[in-house]
Amino acid sequence: MKRSEFLKNSSMLVGGTLLGGTAVAGSASNEQNAKVANQTFKLDYAPHQGMFSATAGKNFLDEIKYMHDLGFRSIEDNGMPSRTADEQKKIGDLLAKLGMRMGVFVVPKGGNGANSLAAGKQEFIDIFLKGCKESVEIAKRCNAKWATVVPGDYARKLPIGVQTANVVEALKRGAEIFEPHGLTMVLEPLSDTPDLFLRFTDQTYEICKAVGSPSVKILYDAYHQQKNEGNLINLMDLCWSEIAYIQVGDNPGRKEPTTGEVNYKNVFKWLHEKGYKGVVGMEHGMSKSGKEGELALVKAYREVDSF
Repeated sequence: MKRSEFLKNSSMLVGGTLLGGTAVAGSASNEQNAKVANQTFKLDYAPHQGMFSATAGKNFLDEIKYMHDLGFRSIEDNGMPSRTADEQKKIGDLLAKLGMRMGVFVVPKGGNGANSLAAGKQEFIDIFLKGCKESVEIAKRCNAKWATVVPGDYARKLPIGVQTANVVEALKRGAEIFEPHGLTMVLEPLSDTPDLFLRFTDQTYEICKAVGSPSVKILYDAYHQQKNEGNLINLMDLCWSEIAYIQVGDNPGRKEPTTGEVNYKNVFKWLHEKGYKGVVGMEHGMSKSGKEGELALVKAYREVDSF
């Protein structure tokens, strides 16, 4: 699944599903999951809307409560900017009440391949900075600390060094907006298409160092980097000072851990030993549908968390 598909799915879930509906009680899924209710994980895994809707229903607030009951202590919501201000605040208030954290959302126009910061065009920079300003207000309402940015596609008519400098200068402008509010844009190198400018961990590390701001760091998505470069633990270690956020998904397939080739138990053990206290975003699909899929999802995370 590409980021665009995640965003599309998030937007579809947003409309009319935050306040409507009620959670389903007394199901076999509830009974089985109740055995580990409120047992937290060693790492802070963050599901997103729809992962537990077969049991909790389509009301996102009910689903968040159910996630909490299962032991999760954070959520992600790429499509948060598509929600109304009232919805954003209700989510933020519930998370605060439950002692949960809000993970990433995507900066408006911050993941658009056509809006390439590498091109150095003022029109693109203006769109990006507008998205940064909007993100500050969104973050206030939902208590977010991180927002995802993808700098867009290559500007292939320009030398790579010039493109990199253009990205750095645009990110410095965005950092000026984020820093006063304690908000961090996390740059995500992706594997969706070779047209994307930002693809590798060391490349993102170099850019973060050049920007030199606590508000510009790396979102390390192990699914994308398994496809792009492999050598996950070693490259995370080399670039560790600039990594502020982790996302996962197994490969091939972009489903939950244990369904592909990545040894997530070892990866998570390393993160734990490294002292990582941040969010681990569950930005992936599920290998099975319905309540069966929800049970398999929780079982997989209990397994890889048992290091």
